[in-house]
Amino acid sequence: MSGEWCTIESDPGVFTSLVESFGVKNVEFAELWSLDDESLAALTSPAEGVEGAAVHGLIFLFKWQQQSPSSPSSGGSGEGTPLLGDDVPEGLFFAKQVTHNACATQAILSVLFNTAGSVEEGSESPDDDCGRLLYLGPMLSNFRSFTSAFPPDLRGESIGASDEIREAHNSFGRAEDAFLNDPTKPKREASDDDDVFHFVAYLPFKDGNVYEIDGLKAGPVRVGPCRADGIDNGAEKEWLIVARDAVRARLEGYNPSEIKFNLMAMVQDRRTCLSEKLDGLVSGAGLGDDDPAVVAARSELAGEDEKRAKWSAENARRRHNFLPFGIELLRCLAGTGRFEEYIEQAKKTAGEKRKRAEAWKEKSKALGA
Repeated sequence: MSGEWCTIESDPGVFTSLVESFGVKNVEFAELWSLDDESLAALTSPAEGVEGAAVHGLIFLFKWQQQSPSSPSSGGSGEGTPLLGDDVPEGLFFAKQVTHNACATQAILSVLFNTAGSVEEGSESPDDDCGRLLYLGPMLSNFRSFTSAFPPDLRGESIGASDEIREAHNSFGRAEDAFLNDPTKPKREASDDDDVFHFVAYLPFKDGNVYEIDGLKAGPVRVGPCRADGIDNGAEKEWLIVARDAVRARLEGYNPSEIKFNLMAMVQDRRTCLSEKLDGLVSGAGLGDDDPAVVAARSELAGEDEKRAKWSAENARRRHNFLPFGIELLRCLAGTGRFEEYIEQAKKTAGEKRKRAEAWKEKSKALGA
């Protein structure tokens, strides 16, 4: 029986560190703040002089509803309907979510296992195409091979039962949760008033279609055809545009005041892009270290290293148990003789925030009516 899984934060630093703890190389996550063409183009061209950077998939976080909007149906082509049995393309990895709180990791695994040309254990560089190809590593290579013939529900069970995957996932949970939860009492069930969030993946597949992978559905959903090398399917759109349209369709089903969404892309490690650019300037073009283009490229590469260091520090804070500090702080406040006063002030502030939240919720309901 699988152990418990915690919730993890939808954050590029968290997701990048998570996949690296699986043994994955050559990828990172980038947050998308807009769905315009310029933002999508920046994924494949993250810096001046860098073109064709790999984008493996999108991870979309949204507030789950009983009738959550899904990908639109184009009619006649199977789009919008979960594919079952022999209708599922050969080789497409789809796992049912049978483990609570595992949706983030399952969405990530869906992209990793369906990425075209991913390099498995024993096939690392120089065959990774200068970092453009995703390297799975031994753990995930073995897992994909082991579950390749499993039905979707058994694949989901296998993910939940994997100690290595669960421990990597749970390493990003908050340490104080174990102290704040009473194991002798039953866990509180979510009510209709609670916000429940869910992750799904959008990805291109080798058959020339974009798929939505949602572990809560019966099967993968074909979103629509896209341009693909070696496939003449008449598609005019790149896969990111097809996926973008599907995300927009989901957003249209929510109240205009709803803002609790997050969209991230699994992209090629920016350091490999910039290292290739720098090598081209120095070795290819023969530019010296003092050349402005070389200086700028080195600065961009240093910026990526600083970003990684920031992610590492933030993840260390996420993992740190701040509960002892909080208890000691309360003791110090009690020693001032003004503890009761501070408690009353906190109650007053909390009450005001609650009233504002309730007023905003009522206003949102009125706008959506």
